[in-house]
Amino acid sequence: MPAAYSGFVLAGGQSTRMGRDKALLPFGRSTLLDHIAKTVEAVAGNVTVIGPPDRYGKLGYPVVPDLVQNSGPLGGLYTALSITQTDWNLIVACDMPALTPGFLEQLLHAAKSGSGDCLAPQTGAGLDPLCAVYHRRCLPFAKAALDRKLLKMQEFVSTIQTSTWLVPDSAPLENVNTPEEWAIR
Repeated sequence: MPAAYSGFVLAGGQSTRMGRDKALLPFGRSTLLDHIAKTVEAVAGNVTVIGPPDRYGKLGYPVVPDLVQNSGPLGGLYTALSITQTDWNLIVACDMPALTPGFLEQLLHAAKSGSGDCLAPQTGAGLDPLCAVYHRRCLPFAKAALDRKLLKMQEFVSTIQTSTWLVPDSAPLENVNTPEEWAIR
């Protein structure tokens, strides 16, 4: 039976504010990327990392480089949608240490009953397009946005039919971008 979802972790960022690769930060007995990949895989049944294979290939997951270099998370989404074998795709950034399988299961459950091209969590802080479920029909829209250099994910999701999933607790979605944010984890 084919998978209902494909799971992807975006790990191609420069980590400039962190000063070192966020994906490779030590987390538990491994790395932050390994934690997120295992979390996504536990829910989607599979996981592919979108990022540099030379950096992340040794972690044991399939790794695919960005098809469009230097295009941020939108380039990662475009790459994931270009290679997916499923209609629905769980796309997660690599820098959310509090993310749990239970949270992602609820997100996928909400996506099953929703409509549109994307389902993204909505918190008091706003919409989070970097922990969302995208239909592969978003591929031409992602390509068009890349062609126009519209690289901000918030702007991109405003151009597609995006449904929201209200989340009362934003803790699972909090990401780490600086050494100070990492230190309080």
